[in-house]
Amino acid sequence: MTAFKKSINIFRRTATRLVTSGLLDKQSVNFPNSSEVKRILITRPNHRLGNQLLITPLVKEVHEQFPEAKIDLFLKSNLGGLIFENYNYVDKIMSLPKKHFKELGRYLLAWTKLKQKKYDLVINAEACSSSGRLSTKLSRAKHKFFGFERHHNLITCQDGIHISKYPIYCLRYFLRQSPTAEVLPSLEIKLSSKEISSGRKLLKRYADLNKPTICLYTFATDKKCFEKVWWSNFYENLVKVFPDYNIIEILPVENISALDFKIPSFYSKNIREIASFISQTSLFVTGDCGIMHLAAATQTPTVGLFNVTDKDMYGPYNNGCLNIDVNLKNQLDICHSIETHIESLIHYDLEA
Repeated sequence: MTAFKKSINIFRRTATRLVTSGLLDKQSVNFPNSSEVKRILITRPNHRLGNQLLITPLVKEVHEQFPEAKIDLFLKSNLGGLIFENYNYVDKIMSLPKKHFKELGRYLLAWTKLKQKKYDLVINAEACSSSGRLSTKLSRAKHKFFGFERHHNLITCQDGIHISKYPIYCLRYFLRQSPTAEVLPSLEIKLSSKEISSGRKLLKRYADLNKPTICLYTFATDKKCFEKVWWSNFYENLVKVFPDYNIIEILPVENISALDFKIPSFYSKNIREIASFISQTSLFVTGDCGIMHLAAATQTPTVGLFNVTDKDMYGPYNNGCLNIDVNLKNQLDICHSIETHIESLIHYDLEA
């Protein structure tokens, strides 16, 4: 990106934040009859895979609260259509282009479409998002929930810090409900039976299906990405602790490997195909990235390795997930922690 574009983006974010900074009043509303709510808009205009996956529990929560309502989404990039493909109660998805300057016409059209519909309720999924606030402000709705930023300290639940759980707790507060009254919905990409079967066939090409499979993803952005030597040492210890497991690497879209392709590697640019593949593995291990949340969304036990970001806020969210701060453990200790975690999952399944 050129210096000029960077300057424009900084100005745009600052201006939007100033314009929308007064939209976070501690408002609330009560719907005595949920059936009166027929159309809902949830807005999360962020292009990252992880951030869009992380609103799936909120979308499910809204459906549970208002089962007769159709839900529209205001997102960014084309990922929404893939993530919410089998959500039959999600109606329309309006998407801003990832690169505004290159697709200015489409960018303006998306904002125009936002004004064309009238909603009973609009929900901003992330209170600190200035674009989320702006889209909520510009939408046409009787009731609007802009969200509560964390400094309001309204949510005191132990896990309320989590980026995916916090919006649900806030929505319940907004609806004058106890935030912890019901179990939170899970992160989920709804795979069809055909996709699950296809994932099984794909895995068979790379692994012995008679053995459990550990899947690694060795790529992340910026400082979240571990160095090659770290992954190499981790893999050597993983083999020692799990000698009877298949170990496979899933490659990023850049088609690079921190392990230099020395183990079987699966490559695809199709998000749903990757998800179907992961769904057939026994365990997924990676750093903090969007694919980590994709793995958790398949209900596969997922281990998130954190070195700079807050594991309690950004960790994989679902039953069977584990968050590890790698600054506190060496690679062998991490592998033993994973071993203990797997044993606890097996014990839990047997008890169930």
